[in-house]
Amino acid sequence: MTDAVSAATRLDEVQPGTIRALTQTELKSVLSSLKDIAKREPAITEMMAGDSPLKDFVANAFTLSPYLRDAASADERLLTLAVSEPVETSLGRLVEQARNCWRPGEDGAIPTEAEVMTTLRVAKRRLSFIAALADLGRIFTARDTTRWLSDMADAALSSAIDHLLLANHNSGKVTLKDPQAPSEGSGLIVLGMGKLGARELNYSSDIDAVVFFEPMAGIVPDPLDALEIFGRMMRRLIRIMQERTADGYVFRTDLRLRPDPGSTPLAIPVDAALLYYEGRGQNWERAAYIKARPVAGDIKAGAGFLRELTPFVFRKYLDYAAIADIHSIKRQIHAHKGHGAIAVKGHNVKLGRGGIREIEFFAQTQQLIAGGRMAPLRVRSTEEALAALTDAKWIDAETRDSLTEAYWFLREVEHRIQMVRDEQTHILPDTETELKRIAFMLGFADTKAFSEKLEDVLRLVERQYSALFEQETKLSGESGNLVFTGQKDDPDTLNTLERLGFERPEDMSRVIRTWHNGRYRATQSVEARERLTELTPDLLKAFGESKRADEALLRFDNFLSGLPAGIQLFSLLGNNPALLSLLVTIMSSAPRLAEIIAARPHVFDGMLDPALMTEIPTRDYLSQRMKGFLSPARHYEDILDRLRIFAAEQRFLIGVRLLTGAITGEVAGRAFTHLADLVVEAALNAVLVEMATTHGAYPGGRVAVIGMGKLGSFELTAGSDVDLILLYDYDDGATESNGAKPLDAVRYFTRVTQRLIAALSAPTAEGVLYEVDMRLRPSGNKGPVATRISTFEKYQREEAWTWEHLALSRARLICGDATLIADADRIIASVLSQKRDVAKVAADVREMRQLIDKEKPAESLWDFKLIPGGLVDLEFIAQYLTLVAPAKGLPLHEPGESTSDALKRMASEAMEPQTHDDCIEAMRLFTELSQIIRLCIDTDFDPKQAPAGLIDLVCRAGDCPDIATLEGEIKRLSKAVRKAFLAVVSGNDEAGFRVTLSGER
Repeated sequence: MTDAVSAATRLDEVQPGTIRALTQTELKSVLSSLKDIAKREPAITEMMAGDSPLKDFVANAFTLSPYLRDAASADERLLTLAVSEPVETSLGRLVEQARNCWRPGEDGAIPTEAEVMTTLRVAKRRLSFIAALADLGRIFTARDTTRWLSDMADAALSSAIDHLLLANHNSGKVTLKDPQAPSEGSGLIVLGMGKLGARELNYSSDIDAVVFFEPMAGIVPDPLDALEIFGRMMRRLIRIMQERTADGYVFRTDLRLRPDPGSTPLAIPVDAALLYYEGRGQNWERAAYIKARPVAGDIKAGAGFLRELTPFVFRKYLDYAAIADIHSIKRQIHAHKGHGAIAVKGHNVKLGRGGIREIEFFAQTQQLIAGGRMAPLRVRSTEEALAALTDAKWIDAETRDSLTEAYWFLREVEHRIQMVRDEQTHILPDTETELKRIAFMLGFADTKAFSEKLEDVLRLVERQYSALFEQETKLSGESGNLVFTGQKDDPDTLNTLERLGFERPEDMSRVIRTWHNGRYRATQSVEARERLTELTPDLLKAFGESKRADEALLRFDNFLSGLPAGIQLFSLLGNNPALLSLLVTIMSSAPRLAEIIAARPHVFDGMLDPALMTEIPTRDYLSQRMKGFLSPARHYEDILDRLRIFAAEQRFLIGVRLLTGAITGEVAGRAFTHLADLVVEAALNAVLVEMATTHGAYPGGRVAVIGMGKLGSFELTAGSDVDLILLYDYDDGATESNGAKPLDAVRYFTRVTQRLIAALSAPTAEGVLYEVDMRLRPSGNKGPVATRISTFEKYQREEAWTWEHLALSRARLICGDATLIADADRIIASVLSQKRDVAKVAADVREMRQLIDKEKPAESLWDFKLIPGGLVDLEFIAQYLTLVAPAKGLPLHEPGESTSDALKRMASEAMEPQTHDDCIEAMRLFTELSQIIRLCIDTDFDPKQAPAGLIDLVCRAGDCPDIATLEGEIKRLSKAVRKAFLAVVSGNDEAGFRVTLSGER
């Protein structure tokens, strides 16, 4: 015990008027209870016999603390123990009882676990009761109370560990070196952290501990079993310490300060722990280990472990990383402070402004700065640290004295708050009556005097704290508390998250803590975590503004989990607000893009190109980049993998441009198509080389690929598949290829086609290039996958149906032999220039549209392709006009034109100017919306379910202020398109058709 307290100090030495009762009514009730106890306890009978300061003090104390009153009633020996002998004698005996309760009795019987638990609980309850009375009576100072409470915690932990070791020894699981001293030489290390380590426990403290073990200490027969044995032992330790029984509990015990607690066992091998702290140890852990102390188990081994950990806690040089650490800890301090004006009612004396935590971190931060060079600063308790900082000339004596006095005053306030009902709280009551209770317990005459004193102390601490740290506002962030170190959620930080727009702040806080735990490759280095810590406030603010902040943060977490490294990206985002904003936009509005970068983080590399938003992704632009990317490839599989990587990155970057508005939906469609052209061409060339290697070349062999559908009309979206037809030709006199494994023509070019399909659509480690659809080839799925040019021509001239000629109007030769391309272009132009029966074509188109409407009705207004007056209608108008143009004298088809181009070329001559303008506008709007939606999500668009960011994007694309206005515009334009379709294709006398397709069901 401290020298300041005499070994003969007794409770009956309490001074008159030390505390006063809250109300006379409560006082009468308490006196009645004391008289009942006196009937059975002679010492209390004597105390109650007359008027004495001790009687008044005990009665007043019980009115102020319901917990003390109830404890005395439940265990009547408690009060007798408190008043019958010197306080230190009672407390010392209780600590000794707790420390030795594991030992066998005189008869050699080993205490059961239940008996150990009972002894520890009774000893702790009695010590807390007596210490509380001594504290209230001013016989103890807060220093004495914290020391006795810490001694009891040490004793309880040590006794529980000795009991567990001995029990395991007797069951044969371990072999102790000395069963009379189980912990010695056991290699089992229990470190007290925080207030336990500094011997500063408060009245209702949890105890924070970490447990390590040395597998090679020799007590476990097979070191491989140590993890399981010690892990099971720690689960029993927690039960012994904190399970509530009829006797209460000893201490709530928290083992979560161990390395990476979410994924590590309760007891960790020493080597693994040292490796963790060396490579992944965090700022808050450095601060925590300043106070670490061996409290139980193998004390010698614990001291050795802490010696090895010294370079982690106290760094040798004050380099940039150390400064960043200090700033990070500063943010942690500030996060716990609260952000209102200093008040009394409802103030958190531990975490609030000017509170205990600020004094602790005021000392600890300076210890971290200089402790590496100045060993005397490596002390555990806050008071010792302030004294050591003064001796080292880091602070002056006045600062030391004022902060020391403030610290112990606030600790006394904290104790009184907890004494009321034995609750682990640090928050002052917010009612006058309950605040008066605290004031009286501290010896103040009224709440006014107490409030003035407390406010003076809080302001003093805040001034000293602010004087030490500069740029307070900048470091803490304008949003409020945002720090995620440690293992527990800070209430103020949760409030800030909720205020920022997060619906599940506890879950989000847990996610962010995983970043700080270094579980991801991107956050394993100290430097990466420092950069991410600095970035987090801006990141969370941006996510909060995205409306569905939780979803956005979880997508970012998914992205983060796949990054191979983080320093470069975090530094880049921290210095580039536009890039940070873009990343947040992706996470909040484009789940599809977010999934892409989460699965393949390398696609994000392209965003580092400063010219990304200024250069249009033309065919030449993409071609140059693809050549450079493919040039190192040396074999077929490598080419295909590189193609996948390149295509994924470029699709992503085109999407990013579209997402930010740098390009329109029409330009994006062309860019996606140029990319597909180049990829298909590269894949075809690789396939032909591979075929030649195995089967040789085919004499006179020529191959060309036709792009159909949206590929042919330059209207691909981010999620489009590709419609292809492969044409070939060869010398009629040739019978087989000229390689080592010759093939006939059909098998040869069929194999080319099959390999091309596999090259594009087979999944590899780098994903899939494109899904391939070849159903538009002659005879569809029933025909051969490869078509000879002569067969293609004959089929188109003699057998193709109207719908196949409609599809042919969007055909475009995208790659292959130049002479075969020219032949195919000639055939397509010739077929499309034929004069047709206009009425028959119109009837066929109407029938097809009716069939689509029947078999594939639109799911909602947002199904732009299938809604009446949607993209299918616009495409049918353009394709119909292309087919009937020769018969009607309209401008003829031009290869590779988009639907919009075709409408502009012909429709102005086939419909009224306003109707034509509406069709062009509808095509633009539906294209823009389709591109955005397909880019962002894989599912149908539903405004009620879509990411909030996507709602903003579609409204922007439609140039509408809100979703309701956009819906109105879609309805208006689709109605106009339907009118145009009826006028152009059907004629205005098709009433039944009009009703069927107008959506009026």
